[in-house]
Amino acid sequence: MDKKINQNAVHTLLAEYKKAINELQDIILNISEKNLVFVIDKETPNWDCKSIQTILTHVISSGYSYCIYIQNSRDICSERPEKIIRTSIIQYIKDLDKLLEFTFNTFINISDNDLEESDNTKKIITSWEQLYDIEQLMEHAIVHVLRHRRQIEKFKIILNNEA
Repeated sequence: MDKKINQNAVHTLLAEYKKAINELQDIILNISEKNLVFVIDKETPNWDCKSIQTILTHVISSGYSYCIYIQNSRDICSERPEKIIRTSIIQYIKDLDKLLEFTFNTFINISDNDLEESDNTKKIITSWEQLYDIEQLMEHAIVHVLRHRRQIEKFKIILNNEA
C-alpha cells in the first residue's frame, strides 16, 4: 500500500505546481495593459516587485531556473532563458503555459525515488546558496508562485482603490 502511494509523488508535485500556475493565470486574466505595467510599489528596491509586469517576469524566469537546476543536477546541461518583459497578460499566460510544459518535460525521466536526497554533497545549490533536493526545490517553486499570486492579488486591490 505504501509503495503505491509513493509512486505518485512526482505526479503530485507537478499537479500542485500546475494548480498554482493555473490559479495565477486566473487572477491575472482581467488585468489591463495599463495596470500590468503600472508601478505600484515605488519604494521597493527589488525590481521584481514593482509592478504586476515585473512580478510575472520574475515568476516565469524563476520557474525556468528551478528546472535548469534540476536538469543540471542530472547532468543535462541547460542554460536559463533570458527574462522577457511582456506588454500583455495574454503573452504572460502563454509564457506560463510554456513554463508548465518545460517543467513537465524536465520530469519525464525523474521517478519518485529521485526526489529525496539526504547527502548534502548531492543536493542542488542555488544562486541564493540554499541546498535542495529535487522535491524541496519543487516545493519551493510551488510556494514561490503562491506567494507572488497573493502579492498580485494585493496589487489588484490597490489598483481598484485608485480607480
